Amino acid sequence: MKCVFCRIIKGTDPGHMLYEDDYHVAFLDRYPITEGHSLVVPKDHYRMITDMRPTDVGKIFTVAPKIARAVMQATGADAFSLGQNNGRAAKQMVFHVHVHIIPGYNDRDTIWTKRNIPTDQDLANLAKRIRACMD
Repeated sequence: MKCVFCRIIKGTDPGHMLYEDDYHVAFLDRYPITEGHSLVVPKDHYRMITDMRPTDVGKIFTVAPKIARAVMQATGADAFSLGQNNGRAAKQMVFHVHVHIIPGYNDRDTIWTKRNIPTDQDLANLAKRIRACMD
């Protein structure tokens, strides 16, 4: 299986999981733009959002607010951005549909082209804090 997100969903690759339902998972981005940067991912593999049925597109965006609220509460973020890239020219790095939830902080500059590399322990601790904030 080539897709890293499919391997995370199946449990063969590690992921710092935040949420799971019948159709989606959410986990922390391994190379976050800001603390709490999370991904909402459909369990079914779709390369681009245009490959999805409209009802499935709607479902993924019903999960995003739940994750965003918990991320903001756990991290103290002041705001968040949603991102969804389709294709290499749009800077899609993993070719499995995913929605980015990127927290924003009033007291920190966000440099979108600079990614951090937190430790697994840092991500595990953050994931635990976010899960504790889920509705």
